[in-house]
Amino acid sequence: MFKGSLLEAMVAHASDNKKQTDKQQKILESAIRIFAEKGYTNTSTSEIAKAAGVAEGTIFRKYGTKDNLLLSVIVPFIKDLFPAMAEGVFNEVMSKDILSFEDFLRAFLKNRIVFFKENMEIFQIVVKEMLYNVELRKELLPFFKENVTPRLIKVINIFKERGDLADIPTGLIQKMVFTFVGGYFVSHFVLLPENSFGDEDEEIGNMIRFVMDGVRNRKET
Repeated sequence: MFKGSLLEAMVAHASDNKKQTDKQQKILESAIRIFAEKGYTNTSTSEIAKAAGVAEGTIFRKYGTKDNLLLSVIVPFIKDLFPAMAEGVFNEVMSKDILSFEDFLRAFLKNRIVFFKENMEIFQIVVKEMLYNVELRKELLPFFKENVTPRLIKVINIFKERGDLADIPTGLIQKMVFTFVGGYFVSHFVLLPENSFGDEDEEIGNMIRFVMDGVRNRKET
């Protein structure tokens, strides 16, 4: 399963992409290597141009902005590797000592919080571009849904069969959990990144209680 820095993984992926011209290939490979070394924010287009052996104006003519340059690497990467990444995350989380849906949520949240902290710049750029770029949103949202939704539904059905969840349609539970968890990550890492987690375990616990109070199977006593 993929772990660690997305930028480092993108370096390897970009070097295997033979669909661009030689000049585009050099720009993309140079950009992603410098992003990986210095971070996205600390990298200038002039540095990328120098490393790629092209004029800085060439980058602007072909990609428009530094964000668009990064998206030219991110989108193919997501389409090629996201299915395996999603499968790896769910397999890793479910391989732990998971006895309840609450355990699953706790393990999943901890897993993704670590990942988003390590790749905050990339996550921020993708989310912000999807908020304002209609075409990108149309392209990527269905792709995310088709790779995450069936895996989450499978997990929900497992715990419904065990009697751990209320008799609510699986699709509705999936939608509520997906909306809440996705909204939390976007709010915390993109819209309000300056807010610290404080006590991370306590915050995760509060989130889980918020979700479970709506879906827990309230057995009669």
